[in-house]
Amino acid sequence: MLAKYPLEASLPASDIERAKAFYRDKLGLTPAEETEDGGAFYDTGGARFMVYPSGFAGTNQATAAGWQVDDIESVVAGLTANGVVFQEYDFDELKTVDGIATLPNGIKGAWFTDSEGNILSLFQMA
Repeated sequence: MLAKYPLEASLPASDIERAKAFYRDKLGLTPAEETEDGGAFYDTGGARFMVYPSGFAGTNQATAAGWQVDDIESVVAGLTANGVVFQEYDFDELKTVDGIATLPNGIKGAWFTDSEGNILSLFQMA
C-alpha cells in the first residue's frame, strides 16, 4: 500500500537553531523549506528529512537515519574535517577502525550524532 510513496525521516531537536547550524556547518546542508514552528526540511540525494522542535530529542538509542555513499572513507574524512565526531565501537561483529566498521557481508558503516543526540549513519554497500 505504501510502496509508491517516498519515505521521509523526522529528526527531533531540543534546540532547533543549534540543529540547523549543525546541518549547515558540519554537513553542508541548507534547508529546502522552513516550517512554521522553526523546523526545516532538507533534500539530499532524492530523499527528504525534517528537523523539528521536540522535547524528546536525543532519547532514541538506535540509528535514526543514514546516507548511502560511494566512498565512505572520503566522506568520513570530509565530515571529520568539518568537526563531525564519529563513534568508535568494539563489539563482537562490529568493530570500527578510524570510525568505520566493515561488516561480515562487506558493507561498511560509520555512525555519528548530530547536535541533538540523534544517531546518524553513513554506509557503503559491498
